[in-house]
Amino acid sequence: MKNMIFLGPPGSGKGTQAVKLAEKIGVIHLSTGDLLRTAVKEGTDLGKQAKEYMEKGELVPDHLLIGLIETKVTNGYLSNGFILDGFPRTVPQAESLKKMFVKNNMNMDSAILLQVSDEEVVRRLSGRWFCPTCQRTYNHPSNMPKNEGVCDDDGAKLQRRPDDEESVVRNRLEVYKKQTQPIEEFYRNESILIEVTGEQAPTAVFEDLLKVVNK
Repeated sequence: MKNMIFLGPPGSGKGTQAVKLAEKIGVIHLSTGDLLRTAVKEGTDLGKQAKEYMEKGELVPDHLLIGLIETKVTNGYLSNGFILDGFPRTVPQAESLKKMFVKNNMNMDSAILLQVSDEEVVRRLSGRWFCPTCQRTYNHPSNMPKNEGVCDDDGAKLQRRPDDEESVVRNRLEVYKKQTQPIEEFYRNESILIEVTGEQAPTAVFEDLLKVVNK
């Protein structure tokens, strides 16, 4: 099992786990955000097209994202395996990705879903704080300040980023359920969906992921 997609709601830890797992098993961690930034920086044709959308604050179209991934497929960059993180986000994207892989004689071995409840997502994301003075970050429950609401280093009052307010987090969850959660059923029907409990200590989640990929 070497070609994987990581799925999960915001706050599930999939990005962190994907990076760690890719390094451990010796495959490429492929983030579409990194792909876009690299293509824009290098000034490739696809990068120039993507930049036009990004500069307007618009979403980069699916065909450009698929094109960026296909470039990595055709140049052999992914030949030893990969973990795709942050894409696809919709069923049409998943369908287009499948067609591209089939065209290039590649298979998707598994779609790994980190299962985390809504309340746990809210608890995690709304429990993130930062110091406006020194920028030190804190999070509930693993990295709390000694005195609630106050930075350990300089005593400044901790703040939440707007994205981490509970109402915003719950809205992000609703968007995820409408747009992205249907992908779970898509990959379940493809018989490659594997569910891993994300509501454990990060080390326990990682151990479960290793068991999955080593089967």
